[in-house]
Amino acid sequence: MKYFLIYTSLRLLLFAACTAVVGGLLHLFIDDVSQVWIWALVGGAVTSSALSLKLLAKPRAGFAMNVQQRAERATKAFDALKASEDAD
Repeated sequence: MKYFLIYTSLRLLLFAACTAVVGGLLHLFIDDVSQVWIWALVGGAVTSSALSLKLLAKPRAGFAMNVQQRAERATKAFDALKASEDAD
């Protein structure tokens, strides 16, 4: 759960920062505020997605490792339960 919260928080923070930067830059060129924020959200999503591939590689790897370990434990528990049912 810890790795999930860290990774998700970093993704949201990166998205907010990218949206703010893109929105600020767009505001210099577009006067209509509603259009600025629509394009800022789209630009922020695209930019943060691209940056997260490089910047958030370590937290993503930690999250993936945690998920894999939990899946392996669940598989072992399921196999043990299945073996005990077969023995009966």
